[in-house]
Amino acid sequence: MRALIYARFTKLAAYFRCNFAIISPKNVDLGYPASVGPSHSKSAPIQAMAIQNNSANFQHGTPLRFGVLLVNLGTPDAPTPTAVRKYLAQFLSDSRVVEIPAPVWKLILHGIILRTRPAKSAKKYEGVWTKDGSPLMVWSVKQAQLLQGALGEAMRVRGLDPLTMKVSLGMRYGNPSIPKAMDELMAQGCDRILVMPLYPQYAASTTASTYDAVFRHVMSLRNAPAVRTTRGYHDDPRYIKALVKRVEDYWKLHGRPDTLVLSFHGVPKFSLDKGDPYHCLCLKTARLLKEGLSFAPQVLTTFQSRFGKAEWLKPYTSEVLTDLGKRGTRRVDVFCPGFPADCLETLEEMADEGKETFTHAGGKEFHYIPALNDSVEWINALTGIAIDELGNWLETKIDEKALVNQKDASKALGASR
Repeated sequence: MRALIYARFTKLAAYFRCNFAIISPKNVDLGYPASVGPSHSKSAPIQAMAIQNNSANFQHGTPLRFGVLLVNLGTPDAPTPTAVRKYLAQFLSDSRVVEIPAPVWKLILHGIILRTRPAKSAKKYEGVWTKDGSPLMVWSVKQAQLLQGALGEAMRVRGLDPLTMKVSLGMRYGNPSIPKAMDELMAQGCDRILVMPLYPQYAASTTASTYDAVFRHVMSLRNAPAVRTTRGYHDDPRYIKALVKRVEDYWKLHGRPDTLVLSFHGVPKFSLDKGDPYHCLCLKTARLLKEGLSFAPQVLTTFQSRFGKAEWLKPYTSEVLTDLGKRGTRRVDVFCPGFPADCLETLEEMADEGKETFTHAGGKEFHYIPALNDSVEWINALTGIAIDELGNWLETKIDEKALVNQKDASKALGASR
């Protein structure tokens, strides 16, 4: 009987070898695709997937194109409970974001959180929503557009066609999705893509999660592009310069505070204990920013957006603002270096809730300093970082005559396009 089963399996495997991917008995049912070794990661096993035929528009002799994929966290499509529920379901189902055993977490997520949180969060989103949509989306789109123009100019200076460079925006959660943004770049002829997560400080729950989504999509492609990724830019001098300029420009218009609070997004403390460098990277950014200021008041580094009852990175922004208020601090300014675009966490949690926390505790004057958004210094920094990371791709010489010859030769050999 065992011999009969094995014979039938061997016959089936032969079929798959001819029509799909190589499969051998030794890696059947192990949770990873054939030709891919077992992973030592504790994340969910890779599931088998259909290979997407993305070569339909391929043509011989096509000029070289580079793509830059900007990635931000994401936003609901609308400030409604239904849209927020859909967004949160995707966001909070990411095992990089919530490291609780899946069976337990699914019960909590679908049984409690997604039944209660969407309505509350929708009201908060409604409070910051603009006529053009979510602030995060509005600013991210502007950043992508400005980066496209800046990189096009950089290509022109290098003697290349500005159209050689394409920029697309993708969101880790919500729309436009990372797969959609990547497909958009490939449809424009980009066979080399630089992925730039818009998180200055690397963290597994943000930057690494972006990598997961990118390479999960690459795994589904038959004609996959070359992919490079940026890890972060927490200490890049151009980024620090943009932060310093933002703060000092604000002070020129509104005066200086007694205390400057630098508030970063928090993460559970156990992530630090397990080796995530995020905490250290935030502290370095804060130190470099402080050192760059021509005038440095008392500067405090804090962490916001705590979720759940577990201990997160400390000190908590809300507790620091309460303490400063109780001590009768005349003026506090809050700046969020880890957020390159204003969003719910900066506009609602800091500018609104932070102000209420501080003044309710006895504080006098509260100022929120806007994020980098579309500032010239920030776009210049982003452009410089992208060019550095593109590296030797930009040294590739495009020979138009050779492309024409390639196309003619391919057609002579029977190519249809």
